Amino acid sequence: MRLLHTSDWHLGRSLHGVDLLDHQAAYLDHLIDLARAERVDAVLVAGDVYDRAVPPVEAVSLLSETLVRLAEVTTVVVTPGNHDSATRLGFGAGLMRPELHVRATVGGIAAPVVVRGADGDPVLVYALPYLDPDVVRRELAGPGDDAAVLARSHEAVLAAAMGRVRGDLADRSARSPVRSVVMAHAFVVGGEPSESERDIRVGGVDHVPAGVFAGVDYVALGHLHGPQRVADGVRYSGSPLAYSFSEQHHRKSTVLLELAGSGPVREELVAAPVPRRLADLTGPLEELLGRAGDSHRDDWLRITVTDAVRPPGMYARLAERFPHALVMQHRSSAGAATGGAVAVGAARDPLEVAEEFVEHVTGAPATPGERAALRHAWERVTAAERST
Repeated sequence: MRLLHTSDWHLGRSLHGVDLLDHQAAYLDHLIDLARAERVDAVLVAGDVYDRAVPPVEAVSLLSETLVRLAEVTTVVVTPGNHDSATRLGFGAGLMRPELHVRATVGGIAAPVVVRGADGDPVLVYALPYLDPDVVRRELAGPGDDAAVLARSHEAVLAAAMGRVRGDLADRSARSPVRSVVMAHAFVVGGEPSESERDIRVGGVDHVPAGVFAGVDYVALGHLHGPQRVADGVRYSGSPLAYSFSEQHHRKSTVLLELAGSGPVREELVAAPVPRRLADLTGPLEELLGRAGDSHRDDWLRITVTDAVRPPGMYARLAERFPHALVMQHRSSAGAATGGAVAVGAARDPLEVAEEFVEHVTGAPATPGERAALRHAWERVTAAERST
């Protein structure tokens, strides 16, 4: 049995204003080609298919076309993540072709998708949608009006969901041995986050111990964007593209799984296409415009210029040299040495505070012209306030 595990496509997302849909489409073409070449028995998509609950029309069209093409090659199982609207993603799930399974409701978590390989042996795929504790903790507490409400935590609702999964798995295993996979969208203890995941804390806590998932052969996780294993048989595939500069050193990939009749699950990371590298460039402007920048002209860049005083024409010169620069900022090396932030009280002279800010940004005291401009602006603001 061969499976592909992927997640966190975030269709419709941009990177510092750059539309990524074409790059996302290129990854999805790669995924379809990979599924065909490896003759996989199923593709598992563990949440955050879209970047927001109401995605742009172009993202919806791309997903629709992709699922149709994937379903022509193999079985597809999709679950919503914390960015998706489970209702919208799951709309029409009952009308979809047999090869496509969108599992978006709590009621179906103990009913696995049965995937059969070429030899006919089944793998049970339990597809858990993202479980928001505030939404599902009553439904997962158990049947009956008098059922207790679960604790307000991700651990409590996932533990309850896995209790249902293990119950169904035990019944099926009693008849004949069977392999099992759980899909889930959560922040599991030991995972390394990046800057681009949305905070899912409830009651101040977002972590779930990996032990919650005990009893299955493999856990296909979504939510964290770095590909990583957090425990034996518990892995994040990561996002297929970098969605923040904190991900510039990630090796984006798709997980190719192989399950034999028994024994550990074999995991192989298949590299995803890289549309454009992300990189940080830091230093004096002339150095960056010189040899230091030669290898970065085609990269998406976050550039920090460290000259003591902001160079004239800095932004235009950087934009001409680096056409794909996404962030350009000046942080004076002299200003950085002056120390941390200082509290500003109501008794301070606003002009004095503004002059200190100019010195912090530029690394040099405000010039007479800058002080005159600040005073003129301040007088206009105070005059406008008096007239209202």
